[in-house]
Amino acid sequence: MAASSSTVRQTDLPGLIHRGKVRDLYDFGESLMIVASDRISAFDVVMDQLIPGKGRILTQMSRFWLDTLEACSPHHLEYVVDDDHVPPGYEAHLDQLSGRAMVVRKTDVLPIEFVVRGYLIGGGWREYQERGSVSGIELPAGLELAERFPQPLFTPSTKASDGHDEPISLERAAELAEEFSERLGQPRAAGRAWMVAALERALAIYRQGAAYAARHEIILADTKFEFGVRDGTLLLIDEVLTPDSSRFWPAREWRQGQNPPSFDKQVLRDHLETLSWDKTPPPPLLSESILARTAQRYQEAYELLTAAPAH
Repeated sequence: MAASSSTVRQTDLPGLIHRGKVRDLYDFGESLMIVASDRISAFDVVMDQLIPGKGRILTQMSRFWLDTLEACSPHHLEYVVDDDHVPPGYEAHLDQLSGRAMVVRKTDVLPIEFVVRGYLIGGGWREYQERGSVSGIELPAGLELAERFPQPLFTPSTKASDGHDEPISLERAAELAEEFSERLGQPRAAGRAWMVAALERALAIYRQGAAYAARHEIILADTKFEFGVRDGTLLLIDEVLTPDSSRFWPAREWRQGQNPPSFDKQVLRDHLETLSWDKTPPPPLLSESILARTAQRYQEAYELLTAAPAH
């Protein structure tokens, strides 16, 4: 990954149309530019402090997987901004964009998060304890925390613009896809077909990514994908198998019945849980130690999975 000394809180360049918790979005007409900042959120609250290098790691990991896993194609990425690939008119802003901005094909986005779970953890574990199911899928009794499923589970959720995504049934996901295709002036059956194709690709990407990660002594516990449609073609979009969209564990530290350490913001979440903070803005001030440890986990994930230094 090319070096860059800049840390980016946010970008305010021509064409800005949306600012999310982490990403700034620019409209180029037929394309979009997605800029991953160094912001970090927890419990849907953006922290005041930054995680140096985080945005570039997210972008570079997405590019790595898009280039590496066959099931990722076709996808929306045109290029990652660097010294040789700069959107016209943005040359003066290369210090902010290099390595952290993706120029992608614009799509109509399916209103579904394609969540794939390989292990019983997180919200799935909490639901299982309460109801014996994950996203409404009945599971055998007696499963343990962090237990591996015989086959990965597809557990769709809504795509919330604000607040939390909510788990939905497979049938509800199909209905949302049908409504989506109607809005595009297409038959309802087209939406259902896109949803089924996206489901199959999500499972295939998960399996390929998990197999690759296993060769590097990393477990891909779960992840989520997004898909869009462009000229009738289903494209994988947004970030892919990053620590913000996925749960990675060191294989040597996985023990069934225990919560393994994660290569993501778990250090930050665990710290925030020890505070009297009510999980609403403003966020608490974070120590340099927490910031450094969180940054280290992102860097470790990148280096271990791509076998390349993060800086």
